[in-house]
Amino acid sequence: MNKLSKIVQCTLIPAVIVSVMFLSGCATQIRPTAAQNPAPTEAFSQFNRFEMASVMLAPAYADNDTNKKALRKIQEHTTSLSTPILNSWNHAGSQQPVARTLSITPVITEIKFVGGAARFWAGAMAGSSAVIMRVTFTEKETGNVVATPEFYAVGNAMAGAWSIGGADNQMLSIIAGRMTDYMGKNYAEAVGGPTGLGQK
Repeated sequence: MNKLSKIVQCTLIPAVIVSVMFLSGCATQIRPTAAQNPAPTEAFSQFNRFEMASVMLAPAYADNDTNKKALRKIQEHTTSLSTPILNSWNHAGSQQPVARTLSITPVITEIKFVGGAARFWAGAMAGSSAVIMRVTFTEKETGNVVATPEFYAVGNAMAGAWSIGGADNQMLSIIAGRMTDYMGKNYAEAVGGPTGLGQK
């Protein structure tokens, strides 16, 4: 092996290793099962009482402080977006004599959230943030499940690095928005809606 070959080998191999490490750091295995949620069994307007539980973390993610911080922000966004909708729906149904209550239970089933400190020090090498939230819509009086859509959002690693965590935090509002968009679209007619796969 001549001197030039040795130089090329010594510079190329480390570069390939770093590239693989970089791509591995950016990848995330968190993905929804489909791009589209099926329609509920009936339109939400068939109910006249609506109540939403607090957003919960799946047990596998509940002991992580970073995940807890992300949960609090998701809850803030969810409350802000859903409260006007639920108040309007409950007001519209308040005159009906027979109550049919739709209980809404959102659960973060998978999450990877890159916090500000990790994003500042590691940049894109910290990988992408991603979250999946599954929401169960249940008729309270009978226990019948009306819908179980899931929603997905991602904070791209490179965008997170350039924004120093802005894209990661934006993900937390996007996931709440996708859930409330689904609620609104399925009030008058049961049509389903996107999970967020393939969307920014």
